[in-house]
Amino acid sequence: MSTMKTLLRFCRKLPSPCLLLPRQAQRSAPSPIISYYEAVNRGELAVPEYFNFASDVLDQWAQMEKDGAKPQSTAFWWVSDQKEEVKWSFEELGVLSRKAANLLRGPCGLQRGDRIITALPRIPEWWLLNVACMRTGIVLIPGTSQLTAKDLSYRLQASKAKCIVVTDSLAPAVDSVVSECHSLKTKLLVSKGSREGWLNFKDLFQSAPAEHDCVKTKSGEPMLIYFTSGSTGAPKMVEHSHSSYGIGFAASGRHWINLTPSSIFWNTSDTGWVKSAWSSVFAPWINGACVFVHHLPQFEPSVILNTLSRYPITTFCTAPTAYCMLVQHDIDSYRFKSLQHCVTGGEPLNPEVRNHWKAKTGLEIYEGYGQTEMVAICTNVKGVKIKSGSMGKASPPYNVQVVDDQGNILPPGEEGDIAVQIHPKRPFCCFSQYLDNPEKTAASERGSFYITGDRGIMDEEGYFWFLGRSDDIINSAGYRIGPFEVESALIEHPAVAESAVVSSPDPIRGEVVKAFVVLSHAFLSHDPEKLTRELQDHVKRVTAPYKYPRKVEFVKELPKTIAGKIQRNILRIKEWRKV
Repeated sequence: MSTMKTLLRFCRKLPSPCLLLPRQAQRSAPSPIISYYEAVNRGELAVPEYFNFASDVLDQWAQMEKDGAKPQSTAFWWVSDQKEEVKWSFEELGVLSRKAANLLRGPCGLQRGDRIITALPRIPEWWLLNVACMRTGIVLIPGTSQLTAKDLSYRLQASKAKCIVVTDSLAPAVDSVVSECHSLKTKLLVSKGSREGWLNFKDLFQSAPAEHDCVKTKSGEPMLIYFTSGSTGAPKMVEHSHSSYGIGFAASGRHWINLTPSSIFWNTSDTGWVKSAWSSVFAPWINGACVFVHHLPQFEPSVILNTLSRYPITTFCTAPTAYCMLVQHDIDSYRFKSLQHCVTGGEPLNPEVRNHWKAKTGLEIYEGYGQTEMVAICTNVKGVKIKSGSMGKASPPYNVQVVDDQGNILPPGEEGDIAVQIHPKRPFCCFSQYLDNPEKTAASERGSFYITGDRGIMDEEGYFWFLGRSDDIINSAGYRIGPFEVESALIEHPAVAESAVVSSPDPIRGEVVKAFVVLSHAFLSHDPEKLTRELQDHVKRVTAPYKYPRKVEFVKELPKTIAGKIQRNILRIKEWRKV
């Protein structure tokens, strides 16, 4: 049965008003679209066999507005640092995304199931390509616009992507590695100008027809792939289906982010990070809300605060590190007349920052916890008590537990691995696999659980507390950085004989990258300060700049196991004991 037939049958059974939610979380009656997908998200209804976010959500909002069942509203609102603005209704988003879909299928020659990499800044074309890929069944692989030629080459080869979309800034990097990427057939440039060997998005978009029939995708069909950093080896490919992200944010979007069709939601995440899919695509649009975007070439507290003051933004999401920077700014001189709800995630929220923000704005910060592999795992929701420092309670449909090394559930208060139950029934809003890596997929499971890799405790009331990572991933200002990537960059410099990269405490970013470096003999007499700067600049050149080591310490040797493996945990403990 089709998704829409199921939705219509569901709607006929709803009481009026339809209230499927816990009493403490009830607000005004949600629309049938929100009620249906939230019921699926919570496990009260089965996941439909077929689902496509473009046709089953976005096009339905457009039809409701056309039929007068929903007030006309803005679905997408983009502003630039030059105060340019773009506004689309759901109907306009539909028309424009169909043109983009025809562009991908026609001039780009892409077919259903093909993969496309985007490495774009926060520009409207990124959102059009998201929806266009849904309409065509093309698998989208988002990446940050900070990727280097080496990063791009690895991602193109690993994913076998047939198309890549970038702006002028990354086109030379793509051209420098194109001979290594044998699957790449089409290069698409978002630019006012032209470049030899590239198709121009803007030119082709203008002439593309606006009629397109959305493909009928199965709920479990691949929709997205994200590269996620690991403590060993190169970044892994996390595959998600059409339903996992497409339906999986219905409940958390409504209760954690507190979204309604009248909300205007600004999430500051970079388009290359999974949080942008969460909070700039799926959570707002499944709840009928407006996605607000500021081009924001770089994070500037004054720009953030001015934007919150100038525009009628009702809901705001940024990283804990960003809130820390904002409260250190002259926040008293700003007035946020429309702001009603603030959320955060990606790293632990400092209780002092939360208290400072609340004292200055009168607004609580609702923290959530999740991973690329899942949707929101734990959340603090409006109307439910917040325990300072806690990530909140398990978010539906997950059964979240703290388990021991054998996968046994631990009692409240005992430290263990934060885990999500996936057997005997795997939640639909769970990643499908680590693509082309069955060993990694199998290693992520222990007994009946998926192991997040994070350590924590759960109290007797079901609140979860994050204690740290069980691997060596560095989380600096919300950026997940694998030590292997930085070490690989460092070893390319002739001064480096060996290196080990770990997290180091930082009062602003929470933690930063620190490199312990064993120098080659020829460089032992070099000036340490000058050499530190040289190594930092080198890493910025060969990998994404945010990965560079902000701290460097030269050592004679690195701690190792008998087998010769570097013991990063010893170095990390040494760093954190300094706090």
